[in-house]
This record gives sequence, structure tokens and C-alpha cells, in this order.
Amino acid sequence: MLFGVAGLALLPWTVWLSSSLSPHHRTENWDLAWSGFDSVLAASFLLTAFAAWHHRSWLPAAAAATGALLVSDAWFDVILESRSNDLEVALVEALLAELPLALLCFWIAWVTSRAGRREPDQA
Repeated sequence: MLFGVAGLALLPWTVWLSSSLSPHHRTENWDLAWSGFDSVLAASFLLTAFAAWHHRSWLPAAAAATGALLVSDAWFDVILESRSNDLEVALVEALLAELPLALLCFWIAWVTSRAGRREPDQA
């Protein structure tokens, strides 16, 4: 119930943000924001690999989190580029690396979560 209320509350907030925020913004700590994000993404990849290698029950959650981070990375890389050459690189990276890897992560999460819920065979 709480998540449904939060989702509904975000709808008018999102409309307000899209109409009130400036399309241009200068910020400090841009380097820290991106290096921090990429550090979390790297940690997520490593945790997913560890969980897969050691057959941990939390592999689906780790893989799903890694996939979500990859989709977020692709989104912000593409949306925040304004120069055409950088935008082309961001699109290529998103389409050939980040989004396919995200799909692989989501597939791993789905397959391993289903494998953990299998019912024993009944004869």
C-alpha cells in the first residue's frame, strides 16, 4: 500500500519538476557524483559475480540491482550529453553495452528467482 501511495504521489511531483526546473544546471562535485555512481555499479557487479559463483540465495536481488543501475547509467549518460559526438558515444555504449548487460542481469534475476521457488517433484 505504501509503495502505491508513493508512486501516485510522485506523479504530480514529476509534472511540477518538469515544468519548473531549468533545463540548464551547473553543479559542484560532478566528478564525485559520477565516480561514486560508477563505484556503486562496480560493487554491484562484484557482488552479483560473488553471489553467482558461490550460489548465494540473494543472487536475484544482486542481479536485479545491477540491472537497474545499468539502466540508470544508460539513461543519464544519454540524457546529460549535449555535444553530438559525446551523445553518439553515449548512445552506442547504451545500446551495445549497458542495456544488453541490464537485460542479462534481469534475465539472471528472473531465472535464479524461479529456480529458488521450484517445488519438489512429487511421484
